[in-house]
Amino acid sequence: MAVVRITPKRFEDPRGWFSETYRRDRFAAAGIDAEFVQDNQSLSRPAGTLRGIHFQTPPHAQAKLVRCLRGRIWDVAVDLRGGSPTFGRWVAAELTAARGEQLFIPSGFGHAFLTLEPDTEVAYKVDAFYAPECDAGIAWNDPDLAISWPLPGAAPELSDKDSRLPALKDFVSPFGYDGRPLELVDA
Repeated sequence: MAVVRITPKRFEDPRGWFSETYRRDRFAAAGIDAEFVQDNQSLSRPAGTLRGIHFQTPPHAQAKLVRCLRGRIWDVAVDLRGGSPTFGRWVAAELTAARGEQLFIPSGFGHAFLTLEPDTEVAYKVDAFYAPECDAGIAWNDPDLAISWPLPGAAPELSDKDSRLPALKDFVSPFGYDGRPLELVDA
């Protein structure tokens, strides 16, 4: 499964706009067959807040559908599938409230985002419930990943948890490779 960027159509009139942010049949046509079971939302007050790189391991691995409700983020997906020729590589997309883009991140990929504006709100759907025993992560600044973070300041705002995540070289992947290398696809 690819990482998929979706930009839902907006129907505008003098009052504002309307958009279908999720429609199962259209997502299925784009190859997304996840059955979402939980919605999450975060508010990050300072610009430069970095959340991630997070994922859940099997048997509770999660696919995510991420969108920005207010502000802008730099959204990143990292291939963590064992045996993948693109293991450890990443793709990123700017998601904005103004344009309404979304990023679908399949299970087997780590996820992180950096807020580019103050008071940024992010919402995402997941296809497996949160399971603390499967909660995992990789260090955001791992040199083996070499992610190009567009940091607005010298260092990001991090949680204590995120400041202590391990390096990729210490990660033994429980995720299988599906035969499709990492790519960012627009749908």
